[in-house]
Amino acid sequence: MFSEVHSDSQRADRILASIRREESRSGRGLLKIFFGMAPGVGKTYAMLEAAIQAADKGVEVIIGVAESHGREDTMRLIGRLPRLPMKKTVYRGVEMEEFDLEEALRLKPRLILIDELAHTNVPGLRHKKRYQDVEELLAAGIDVYTTLNVQHLESRADTVHDITAAPVQETVPDSVLAEADCIQLVDIAPDQLRARLREGKVYGAPQASAALDNFFKESNLMALRELALRIMAEKVDHELTEVRTISGDHSIWRSGERLMVAVGPSPFSARLVRWTRRMAYALNAPWIALSVDTGAPLSPEQQQRLDANLELARRLGAEVIVMPGSDLAETLLRMAFLRNVSQIVVGKPQETYLWGLVRPMSLVDKLVKGSDQIDIYVVPAAPGPGRNRWRSWHREAGRCGRDYWLAAGVTAAVTGIGLLIASFTGYFAPGFLYLAGVVGLGFFIRSRWAMLMAAALSALLWNLLFIPPVMTFKIERLEDALMCLFFFLVALSTGRLTSRLRIREQEEREREKKTNALFLYSRAIASAADAPSLISVALGQMSQIMGVLMAAMTPGKGTRGLELWESGGAFPMDDKEWSVAAWCLEHRRPAGRFTDTLPVAEGFYLPMMSGEHCMGVLGVRAEGKDRLTAGQKDLLESMGAQLAMALEREELRAERTRARLMEESEKLHRSLLDSVSHEFKTPLAVIEGGCEKLAVSTASAPEEREEYAEILLAARRLRRLVKNLLDVSRLESGALKPKLDWCDLGDVIEGAMAATREARRDHSVSVALPPDYPLVKADFSLMEQVLVNLLLNACVHTPGGTPVTLKGGIDSVRGQVWLDVHDLGPGIPAEQAENVFERFRTTRVGGLGLGLSIVRGFMEVQGGSVSLVPVSSGTCFRLTLPLVEHGEVPEE
Repeated sequence: MFSEVHSDSQRADRILASIRREESRSGRGLLKIFFGMAPGVGKTYAMLEAAIQAADKGVEVIIGVAESHGREDTMRLIGRLPRLPMKKTVYRGVEMEEFDLEEALRLKPRLILIDELAHTNVPGLRHKKRYQDVEELLAAGIDVYTTLNVQHLESRADTVHDITAAPVQETVPDSVLAEADCIQLVDIAPDQLRARLREGKVYGAPQASAALDNFFKESNLMALRELALRIMAEKVDHELTEVRTISGDHSIWRSGERLMVAVGPSPFSARLVRWTRRMAYALNAPWIALSVDTGAPLSPEQQQRLDANLELARRLGAEVIVMPGSDLAETLLRMAFLRNVSQIVVGKPQETYLWGLVRPMSLVDKLVKGSDQIDIYVVPAAPGPGRNRWRSWHREAGRCGRDYWLAAGVTAAVTGIGLLIASFTGYFAPGFLYLAGVVGLGFFIRSRWAMLMAAALSALLWNLLFIPPVMTFKIERLEDALMCLFFFLVALSTGRLTSRLRIREQEEREREKKTNALFLYSRAIASAADAPSLISVALGQMSQIMGVLMAAMTPGKGTRGLELWESGGAFPMDDKEWSVAAWCLEHRRPAGRFTDTLPVAEGFYLPMMSGEHCMGVLGVRAEGKDRLTAGQKDLLESMGAQLAMALEREELRAERTRARLMEESEKLHRSLLDSVSHEFKTPLAVIEGGCEKLAVSTASAPEEREEYAEILLAARRLRRLVKNLLDVSRLESGALKPKLDWCDLGDVIEGAMAATREARRDHSVSVALPPDYPLVKADFSLMEQVLVNLLLNACVHTPGGTPVTLKGGIDSVRGQVWLDVHDLGPGIPAEQAENVFERFRTTRVGGLGLGLSIVRGFMEVQGGSVSLVPVSSGTCFRLTLPLVEHGEVPEE
């Protein structure tokens, strides 16, 4: 009865949650995701085909973003649908096209297509990520079709990186996939995708060749395909479970195998767990380890064995569940129907032949009777002596001695009252008193054997002392014999039912207490203002709920790099305890007392995990307790996880505040630098002009002319410094907008040579450019300044008389034009090569380290790059720019 009530309650909760979800989605658009394992499987093509079918049915469809990547069949489909104009925006001097969210919201079509959901928008738009644009479209009631690859899911990014060794730069939260109304898997075989790649249907020839040997290796594609299929299976399984719960269907749908093993304090449970793990591995199926808390007290040895069995199941990959319930078989079947379990694994009962004749229905019998379509596996125990049922009953009697004495005492008291009133009421009234006594006992005792004893004693005493003939067990009247028999049956069943109802009530109270404790705990930590108050409130709540001393160790400046927070009293920590806490933090596993890791410690230490991050360690001192139960450990783990998430939230909030302050500080720094630099330019121009005249004036003495020349040289150096500061300021503010035009790098080199004539008078510079050196699309003045900085850098850092070489070439495979600036100086130390292009990084005393930083910034705004090329001697900087196809170069 209780299981039906519990199931109905769960079903009602699921239906209510579904109704609330539907209400929250009222007026919201529908999201359909075309999901694939890798680029090139045909997601965009499938999306366009589905959109065209919708348009043929009269749905207003518009393309927001659709990337054809030069594929003719995709471009043909794009041409059949109206397209939203792209929004042009300038970033670092380069004009880019992005999705126009404002125009889409203004037009508000019925359906819009948004390709590449994980795309990162150009800074300056309303949202940072494209999936945020999609969320706003859905909130406005617009249906969206979009595409997504498996590597762009946040939870799978690390897995894909491990498989392909390719970093994943753009990701979307898993919640986007979970909230999608429809997910369509677009799948092809790995060899077909590789064939498409070789045919140039995914990338161009140079890129396709490199991709085949790296990301698109057959082994990588097979792993990615399996990952995509598993994600779809998990999604379908979740929806199936929800549908089954809401529908109230208790039948087992064998859409996939799922195993469940019953785990208890028996030594044999470890064997069951291992057997189930082997079976699950062979079937490639998930499995559950279920422990039923019947409320019966366990000895310290039994509790320790139960915890060890559950920990073994957790290590072997099971989903561990601890569930209250007085009837083991009923609880196992209830969980099996709830989780769509197809196979239950239990141990084979060991009993003597005589006990098998008189025992009540065993666990296996109950499971077989109520299993319906579930397979029951009965695994035999290891060879050994059979269980002695008498000893088992004797141990139960020892544990429940209070119940037996209470049953005997109540029966004796009722007998005394019956003897006093029997002469006035007849022998029926004592029978009702006995029945009331047995029913009343059901509220106070738990042992079924004690209930059986009370019912049997009541029937026998009523017969012996009250039913005529008195003081004999003989019953003369048939109706009295039937009355006595039915009295025994009614007393036994009513008392047992009362006892079970009481146990159920206690279980519900415990469950309600736990739920209420978690609610109060969550509300308390949500109201904390900062990290210290958050930890203090959380520890106080946990200490009050668990009745133990609590402490939290978070990374800080304290002992062994951990800061101690206490609650519920002083939490003593010596070197041994600190080392256990440090081990727990490092290995992210429970340690200390009640575990198999460093069990000599006085405290139990649990890592506070928030996703993949460990935010600290929870310490528990359970004075006077031999063990922490599995339920208590689960509760601690749940509370610790909530505290970890709250601490991570506070950490992110503090980081956001620091980032905002740094941004404001940087903005102020740039403004001051810009103002000061501009103020320097005018007086420097005056100083340079005056020194030039005085340095060549015949009226000045030779010594004075030399001094004027030195002043002029220093002024020009200071002017270059001011110019560098202005360039840095323009780069960081994004105000630098290159004027890209066709340039001959030979002309750029001549201009740079002229500008550095005086600085390189002690160095010879040779230029080697191929005859077919092409024109490039670049900003002439910026490229000239890049070469000026590199030539000045070479002249300053190399001894006089050493040559400098400028050599150019074409890299047709990568589609680049390159130019090397190579000197024969001392070179750059290996430890500085990684950060040589950073601001204020310099290899000589007196330098500010701005030249190379400016070179990198100027090249990037033009769409190029600069890098260090390994050479046998000296230093070689390589400048690269995109190679333009011959057909695009103007004839003039």
